[in-house]
Amino acid sequence: MSQRHDYEPGVPCWIDTLQPDPEATMAFYGALFDWEFAGPGPMGYRVARIRGNDVAGVGAQPAAGPAPPPSWTTYVYVESAQETAERVRSAGGAVLVEAFDARPAGRVAILADPAGAAFGAWEPGERKGAQLVNEPGAWAMSHLEAPDPAAAASFYGTVFGWTTETFGEGADAITMFRLPGYVGGEPQQPVSREVIATMSAMRDDGGPRWTVNLWDHDVDATAARAVELGGRALVAPFDTPMTRTAVLTDPYGAAFTVNNVPG
Repeated sequence: MSQRHDYEPGVPCWIDTLQPDPEATMAFYGALFDWEFAGPGPMGYRVARIRGNDVAGVGAQPAAGPAPPPSWTTYVYVESAQETAERVRSAGGAVLVEAFDARPAGRVAILADPAGAAFGAWEPGERKGAQLVNEPGAWAMSHLEAPDPAAAASFYGTVFGWTTETFGEGADAITMFRLPGYVGGEPQQPVSREVIATMSAMRDDGGPRWTVNLWDHDVDATAARAVELGGRALVAPFDTPMTRTAVLTDPYGAAFTVNNVPG
């Protein structure tokens, strides 16, 4: 378990999903992870909680115009959402939604890297970010699937100061994004506590994207339960050298992964 009260600039700090039916979405995740929800806040936004600690957000898709398929968005803690948007543009990325106030929680911009993978910039107000991470039902890490990992590494290094270290070769290579000097994660984790996200080469036609990983106590049971609740198992539970993992979706198609370290 890891409780957090603040983050540093350049560190992913929050995740949320905008959905066509937030009530049904909350019912799904509430049953799957025992989340309770506070709110609603502005525009019906709800905050998922575990033991009173903020862990994620669920909101409604904008009513005007065509909406993209539901997904999970990762937000990076920044000192200025507007200045971050300008750096993204200068580095070849795009500003999908200009910086706007989400008072009293903070200020946000929705951005994309040059390949099109979307993410958010979070300028904190009252909400600093997730208050509980690295325990069952809570967010553990976000992962980028990139068509050109080297180009992505250059972009995120320019925008956020991230450095990279890659393990393995070819399609199986995994890159660790690090923020030098940062101390996060857990003392016993098998990778440097500077690691703030991971990246791999894109393996399917789903397009460049950031995905979120939630820690879990029983990956197989959670995958089965997700299907019972109307979601899907995109990738059935499988073992990696360090974890048991599954790739799931909620009933509206927002993908996420769950994993644990088998005892």
